[in-house]
Amino acid sequence: MLDFLKWGTLIAFVVLFLFPFFWIVSSSLKARGEFFTRPPVWFPAHLDWSNYPDSLRRGAWKGLADSFIIAFSSMVISLLLGTPAAYAIARFQVGRENLAFWILSIRMFPPIATILPLFVIFRYVGLVDSYAGLVLSYTVFNLPFAIWILKGFIEDLPREIEEAAKVDGAKPFQIFQMIVIPLAAPGLVVAALFTFIFAWNDFAYAVIFSGSKVTPLPVVIAQFAGGHEILWGQISAAAIVAIAPALFIANGAGVFVPAAARPRRFERGFARAPGRCRG
Repeated sequence: MLDFLKWGTLIAFVVLFLFPFFWIVSSSLKARGEFFTRPPVWFPAHLDWSNYPDSLRRGAWKGLADSFIIAFSSMVISLLLGTPAAYAIARFQVGRENLAFWILSIRMFPPIATILPLFVIFRYVGLVDSYAGLVLSYTVFNLPFAIWILKGFIEDLPREIEEAAKVDGAKPFQIFQMIVIPLAAPGLVVAALFTFIFAWNDFAYAVIFSGSKVTPLPVVIAQFAGGHEILWGQISAAAIVAIAPALFIANGAGVFVPAAARPRRFERGFARAPGRCRG
């Protein structure tokens, strides 16, 4: 009886969490007259694929490209700046625990509280409705998160590997480049995944700092709900288009992280790095 209740509760939660996704997929394939019927249409009688190309023609394609440029740029900048910062904090105790907590507290700061001052600054320097403005605003919050994630991964790496490389004559940058980065690859993937998704999914900054030149996908989806008509089919189709890249990247990370975290990766890094450092 206990097992039955356990599995019944688990199935109920799975259905509860998957139902919105099912409804979006179903709505993206419905004809216009099937949205407000009673009882509701759970499965469309005829699959209407026209909502997808129509949503792309109405701006979803440009929104997809803009969102990818912004999210990818913020992710790359966060990793390029966050990895050496995390290494310095983890290995050299730069700023001690106070600096690490201060960096993390920036991520805990509510983003909505920074929109007005950032908008005033961006308008003054001409960064409103530009890629640079949105990338900078997302990086402000992605960078502390990346440092915090990578700091934990680097602290878990055995110091003996780095000390052996020092004995072999490796310089600090060589140790960081040839040993720490390969061994911290799972952490880099996790940080990249979260920083990309944070920027990809955001709506508040996107709707405030965007305009006619830059229109991220969440803003395009919101524009389908006009004053006279709500394009439910196009909204659902664009939502599926927005979900697909994040799911693809998350699944790819789920495959890469366990493989990269195997113990043999530490053995390879230890075997290769000192020999390469001699040159």
